[in-house]
Amino acid sequence: MNRPAQFYNAAKANNWFRWFTVFCRIALAVGFVPSGIVKIMGERFTGLPASHPLGHYFDALFQTGYYYTFIGVAQLLIALLLIIPRTALLGAILYLPVILNICVLAYATRFEGTRITTLMLLANLYLLWWDYDRLKIHLAI
Repeated sequence: MNRPAQFYNAAKANNWFRWFTVFCRIALAVGFVPSGIVKIMGERFTGLPASHPLGHYFDALFQTGYYYTFIGVAQLLIALLLIIPRTALLGAILYLPVILNICVLAYATRFEGTRITTLMLLANLYLLWWDYDRLKIHLAI
């Protein structure tokens, strides 16, 4: 067995890694709940002015109407999937394109919250790594 596989198997057996995995799932889910609720309620997501590039983007997104609500519903669904152990992998898979988009957008607009979105992206990648054994079966790797 090669070293990465040995490390992976040892990590899967380690209680600290298991607790960290649960923490990441809960933290990522909690990160999507407030923003999802705001979007479903039809309220503006941020108070950034339209003169700020990210504020301009969020204002345009808010103006889309149903798409804005759809994003909120998707965020709440993803959060729910992450919390349920049986569906956590599906939640992590669906979380990836959303958080990657948010992270790239934060960097592109030079938003101050880029560190938190980067940490969210890294936590999501960790969750996908955690379920690598299940992913490789479905992807035939």
